[in-house]
Amino acid sequence: MSRIKTCVSLYSLQDEYLNKRMSLKDILWFLKNNGVEGIEILPDQMIHGAPNPSEETFAAWDEMIKETGMTPVIADVFLNTNLYNNRTLTRRECVDLLVQEVKMADRLGIKLLRLVSMTPYDVLEPLLPTLEKYQVTVALEIHAGMAFDIPQTQAFIEEMKRLNSPYIGLVIDTGIFCRRLPRVVANYNMSIGGTSEIYDFVNARFDEGIDMKQYFAANGWTDEFKALIKNGVDEFFAHTSDGYENLPYTVLDEYMPYIKHFHFKLFEMTEEGVEYSMDYKGLLEYLHEKHYDGYVSTEYEGNRFVPAGEPMMEKEQVLAHQAYIRKCLKEIQG
Repeated sequence: MSRIKTCVSLYSLQDEYLNKRMSLKDILWFLKNNGVEGIEILPDQMIHGAPNPSEETFAAWDEMIKETGMTPVIADVFLNTNLYNNRTLTRRECVDLLVQEVKMADRLGIKLLRLVSMTPYDVLEPLLPTLEKYQVTVALEIHAGMAFDIPQTQAFIEEMKRLNSPYIGLVIDTGIFCRRLPRVVANYNMSIGGTSEIYDFVNARFDEGIDMKQYFAANGWTDEFKALIKNGVDEFFAHTSDGYENLPYTVLDEYMPYIKHFHFKLFEMTEEGVEYSMDYKGLLEYLHEKHYDGYVSTEYEGNRFVPAGEPMMEKEQVLAHQAYIRKCLKEIQG
């Protein structure tokens, strides 16, 4: 029996926040009033002064959490190893930055940190004493385009297994489980001059049960594919088209003991009440069978593909996605 819980990444409401239609407090109350259990936060985005906020900022956070009763589940942190133009950060500098993030998370009442893809594996062992002291877990995001076959990801996983600590794990981004290209991506690109043929080609690969990452691995950039690139918009999409992967759920089998959290990527909720590009009921059934005990977090990214002049529907999309997940869980878990 699984114990799957739902939360929302506040990344999903970034346009509301950026354009000051909603404050952080407004967002927490909005989610609370609509039955959301927990939140995922990007401190760099919504916690002033992160990773070293003032006591005043911490106190304001404490008050918001107390008032709303929301559960802070996870914080997404970034390790900018390219902070300087002339060199990458040393391991010691990386560890020092992550120690600050761990201390901040603990103070915010958060016991899980998402590490961005490509985080160097060699920070884990020197960071471990801090993780144990504060009882905070770090988990590498397995992201579409940078999934299990990437050397840096494999190196992290090997070190994770070697250290065998409950404070080191993985976050799975479900962009690796696309079953077709998100429609909003093609529509947006065509609204700024992209041509339809390249999207038809990509969707044909999905119809074959593969994706563009697999296609490129087997064939490279074929003349057929290159001929579809008519302008700069097509060129940009061509280079990012392998960022929507089509893997079987069973790719997670060996990693289930290490998985701490899921990003349930949301590109578009349809009028039929399902996500256009992914089969979330199928994934939830898989997780239920595997006895997954953790959160699945709505992460809306369709907001970056809204054509000019069309309304931003972040709140509506998030609530529709949460309703769909809960409906699936009720059917699966009873």
